[in-house]
Amino acid sequence: MLGLGVAAQAAGTLVVSAPALLIPHLLAGGMPFASAGLFAAAPTIGLVLTLIAWGAVTDRVGERVVIAGGLALTTLAVVAAWVSAGDPLLLGIAFLAAGMTSASTNAASGRVVVGWFPKERRGLAMGIRQMSQPLGVTLAAVTVPVLTETHGIRTALVLPFVLCAVLTVLCAVGITDPPRAPRPEGTTTVRAANPYRTSGFLWRVHAVSVLLVVPQFTLSTYGLVWLVGLGWSTPAAGLLVGASQFVGAVGRILVGAWSDRAGSRVGPLRLVAVAAAVVMGVLALVDVSHWGAAAVFLVVATSVTVADNGLAYTSVAEAAGPAWSGRALGTQNTGQFLAASAVGPGVGALVGVLGFAASFAIVAALPLLALPIVPHADRSHD
Repeated sequence: MLGLGVAAQAAGTLVVSAPALLIPHLLAGGMPFASAGLFAAAPTIGLVLTLIAWGAVTDRVGERVVIAGGLALTTLAVVAAWVSAGDPLLLGIAFLAAGMTSASTNAASGRVVVGWFPKERRGLAMGIRQMSQPLGVTLAAVTVPVLTETHGIRTALVLPFVLCAVLTVLCAVGITDPPRAPRPEGTTTVRAANPYRTSGFLWRVHAVSVLLVVPQFTLSTYGLVWLVGLGWSTPAAGLLVGASQFVGAVGRILVGAWSDRAGSRVGPLRLVAVAAAVVMGVLALVDVSHWGAAAVFLVVATSVTVADNGLAYTSVAEAAGPAWSGRALGTQNTGQFLAASAVGPGVGALVGVLGFAASFAIVAALPLLALPIVPHADRSHD
């Protein structure tokens, strides 16, 4: 279940990440910086529109149907992108649709992990599951820029199509929905208490995640562009961005295991927020001073800024309980992707006016704003 969940989420992330890696190609074709950022944000806008709905469907019908069905629809969206590759507007609409369909794997694959792993191993398992996003970005970073530059956009879309199509079949056959809690004797329906009304815990974790996701998407969207501006070739910059995402994927596993050992999700989350502010500030200094070790600092910053996702995701699922976890995880991702959707045009506009150093410094302030919002103690239905 864990392997299929990771693969499904990674395939969806590959599709969603592709537009950001097309930015150098679009800029070379004369597209304005802010417009290219909006194009890159199209899939995340699609995710925002459908995440909660997919979560509610998952709560009702189960994980297998949602994951396999969503991947099938994502495959069709990639076909639409391939057909419309020559028209930036139609291509952006196709990627918007791909974001709407790939949202199915976000909440559903998280529920698979929460349902099949006990609490004492769930942080590690969710850390492995959360590898899917940086792995998907890694795969996109090492293929999309190179293939686009050498053979065009259509060739770059072949791998996303193949992966989504194959995983549709594998998930339909291989995923088994986790067992649900039995209903009390003598009852036919169970209405679980709404966790959003009984405590402010979930709202606080959602808010923290919104603030912490901005540094993450700033680097995944503009890390490639930043390196190219420092003199890197597009293929070399793509390989480094891919490598940094892979290191970040490993980091998520370690942070998840750390939270299991510590017996807390919010304690490590607080420390990750501090580290995210520090690394973004360091990147601003690197840009100003033109230090030669930009690659090293980008790898470290990328690893740190993706480390919070698994912690927050696990915390939300545990606090919401099995009856509400699909909707809660959908809400969690909706908030994150709302912020992520603003990163493309927002940070793009900042860079266009202020440059990368000032933009990185502004982004570094957001994790500091998250610190007082992090809950003091965990909540769990286990």
